[in-house]
Amino acid sequence: MSINTVFEALSHPVRRKVLALLKRGPMSAGELAEHFDISRPTLSVHFNKLKEAELVAVERQGTSLIYHLNTSVLEDALAGIFDLTEPKDG
Repeated sequence: MSINTVFEALSHPVRRKVLALLKRGPMSAGELAEHFDISRPTLSVHFNKLKEAELVAVERQGTSLIYHLNTSVLEDALAGIFDLTEPKDG
């Protein structure tokens, strides 16, 4: 996971809303889809971007895909930002 991949994933409002919903707890793809007025294939593209950035983890339960928020990646990305803004000693 690169910091660029994470911030690219965070750059779209639909993906940020998915993460906000998952903050409440794990949800199936169908449950998440109920919160959006976009096609399932389009939503799937957003899910894939979030998976690529490792912002979400996915597990299969029967025929459902269950999405979980991966907060450690967000924490790492924020830490990377703070590293960039801290003055260097020297």
